[in-house]
Amino acid sequence: MTNFKTIADGEIFSAAYDVNKSKFLAHVVHVETEEAAREFVLMIRKRYFDATHNCSAWVLGERGDKQKSNDDGEPGGTAGNPILETIKKNGLTNCAVVVTRYFGGIKLGAGGLIRAYSHTAALGITASKVVQMTTFRKLSLTLEYNFLATVENYLRNKKIRVVGTDYADVVTLEILLPPAQVEPFLIELNDLTAANFLCEELGEELIPVEV
Repeated sequence: MTNFKTIADGEIFSAAYDVNKSKFLAHVVHVETEEAAREFVLMIRKRYFDATHNCSAWVLGERGDKQKSNDDGEPGGTAGNPILETIKKNGLTNCAVVVTRYFGGIKLGAGGLIRAYSHTAALGITASKVVQMTTFRKLSLTLEYNFLATVENYLRNKKIRVVGTDYADVVTLEILLPPAQVEPFLIELNDLTAANFLCEELGEELIPVEV
């Protein structure tokens, strides 16, 4: 799995910027497919149907290899591409940004437009919750009840993520650990329980860690 930075899922983040009577609004969201990105752009266009322009860009894929931008009527290369470059500069993927412009009557020129769209997109990203999608290994631990309090206390102190607990004849805990921590963890758990536990690896998962 490839670790990457993206926007936290489940929320639209926004910011505003005014320059020479033009008002710019940025909206930033987590997306994972081109269809979702297009739907987000369409939603913003419908919401701000009276705006002069709704320019957009997105980057998709764990390696950020799917990219698209749209100037929506602004001079070529002055809106969509600056938004796209801002996303890339921040090292983000699975991210879509729409910058809406209400024209205020004063032309900004090509350079002014590039700066305005870049700056507004950057403000939107700064206002967003950025997360690092990080590889964790999922382990299933099975142990007797007489070791439960000791192990749970250890997990709390080490701030190890527990994602599932099954209380049956024995206790089964499902935990998440960065790959580099698995071997040291198992050595310490072996000491804590005098090797009275079973461990099963359940694969890897990408988990969002707030930056």
